[in-house]
Amino acid sequence: MNVLIDSHIWIWWLNGQDELTSKNRLHLDGLAKRGTPPFLSAISLWEAQMLFRKGRLTLNMDFARWITQASDPQVVRVLPLDTAVILALDRLPDSFHGDPADRIIVATAKAHSLPLMTEDKRICRSRFVQTV
Repeated sequence: MNVLIDSHIWIWWLNGQDELTSKNRLHLDGLAKRGTPPFLSAISLWEAQMLFRKGRLTLNMDFARWITQASDPQVVRVLPLDTAVILALDRLPDSFHGDPADRIIVATAKAHSLPLMTEDKRICRSRFVQTV
């Protein structure tokens, strides 16, 4: 099953972090092996850069090399912030999640009819998007 992955899932997956459940790791590894990598919202690239700049993302290589490898089309299929995403974003209620990046990620999932792999409790509880 194709999925859109939240920023933290992407980072945990690529960095081999224990926070990613074995079920989700197996699913993502399986997609990669089949040549159908998961989808990623373009805003996640920005989130990774912000986390790195704030010292909240530790890497074993320089950021430029990591982000280039992490966003390679064989790893993830980056979906742009386009008109369809903006229209889906406009349909989200103001009460849903105050984080602009999370709102864009949910709108990207909605615009592309993709389930969202996330551990964000507010997103999961909202039921505005199918989560896995």
